[in-house]
Amino acid sequence: MQFTASTVSLTVDDVARSQEFFTAHLGYAVRHAADGFVSLSHDDAVDVVLLARGIEVLPPEQRDQRVSGLILAFTVASGLADEEKRLREAGVRITMPLLEEPWGERLFQVTDPNGVIIQFVEWAAPQHG
Repeated sequence: MQFTASTVSLTVDDVARSQEFFTAHLGYAVRHAADGFVSLSHDDAVDVVLLARGIEVLPPEQRDQRVSGLILAFTVASGLADEEKRLREAGVRITMPLLEEPWGERLFQVTDPNGVIIQFVEWAAPQHG
């Protein structure tokens, strides 16, 4: 099997609010849109599809589900502290402030208006001793 793309599909209450968040703050662009559906793309990240909760294209047992327990994580090469500052100044809700784990992972989290948790990660340079 050969994959041609990777996409995360998220079911949310308000597609327009998440679309605005992803395009305004994360650099995503709208590729396709219809009532209750939007496909977003980014040159450097996984594509994201937003579906309205209750949309009939989903099987009946999935229609009423919301995004829950999912963390959409993006790894950046550098500048994590600057990104946190930029998002904070733009009024984005920082739900986990920047921290550094003992194993060298630096990270912070934001949450979009529909409760989608987005985590940004930067790995510290390995220590040579």
